[in-house]
Amino acid sequence: MAIDLSGKVAIVTGAGGGLGREHALALAAHGARVVVNDLGGGVDGTGGSLSAAAKVVEEIKAKGGEAIANSASVTDFDAITDMVDHATGLWGGVDILVANAGILRDKSFAKMEIDDFRAVFEVHVMGSVNCAKAVWQGMRERNYGRIIFTTSSSGLYGNFGQANYGAAKMALVGLMNTLAIEGEKYNIRVNCLAPSAATRMLEGLLPADQLAALAPDLVSPAVIAMASDAAPTKTTICAGAGSFEAAHITLTQGLAPDDSNSPAENILANLAELTGTDRQQIPTRGWDQIAHELAKAGFKTAEGA
Repeated sequence: MAIDLSGKVAIVTGAGGGLGREHALALAAHGARVVVNDLGGGVDGTGGSLSAAAKVVEEIKAKGGEAIANSASVTDFDAITDMVDHATGLWGGVDILVANAGILRDKSFAKMEIDDFRAVFEVHVMGSVNCAKAVWQGMRERNYGRIIFTTSSSGLYGNFGQANYGAAKMALVGLMNTLAIEGEKYNIRVNCLAPSAATRMLEGLLPADQLAALAPDLVSPAVIAMASDAAPTKTTICAGAGSFEAAHITLTQGLAPDDSNSPAENILANLAELTGTDRQQIPTRGWDQIAHELAKAGFKTAEGA
């Protein structure tokens, strides 16, 4: 059955080009009204212009869709709140948030300035927090919401020269985990997208044929799925080159409490057992780790808060 987003209102940040543009076009093609947000700056976050967002709006309108442009910085909570208020006044509320805006300040950690670390965190982490906070209460009141944060393989698995970017992207997985729990009873489903796509951020890093295979529009179906009524929650979907996977944070069975006086030495002596993936689990919340550890210590535990 085709996914129909008619009547839904979506905000896509960083939608003036690359992945965000494709997400906005795909959402509009499925019937959503779209707020195309883009600061219009460089890949490092400097500069700004409404022209990039306005161009995407014209593309959407030319195909019969509805869209408006916005150039608020995701780092400005008041401006983001105004954007959400404007969309709510115009169309009745915001149903879907795709927090896609990001910048790069790549350097090895030894050479990275603290300001470069802070700037990346401000856009990726606080930018996503600002947007989620601005739509959260309205979604609770309407008992409906779909929020998609943009994580990265650099955060999930690490990447040289991206300590700031990787740390910021992994922070969004933590944000997703808690908001998915808090939003569950309000039908707010919160997920993460880990995209692999040929955007400005990958230019010059891969051969032309591989970049062509990583077309950004091949990622957007994951956004449509996570924006739908049947969306999962607390799920990290990886997407690239037309394929889709899920990334999990697992908990191994681990070591039972050690009666010796050398628990640290025991960890090292039995590291293979501690890290072994046999009987590993995917915790549904932080309490699962505590319950698992207490159970190994011989306690029966009740469900935690």
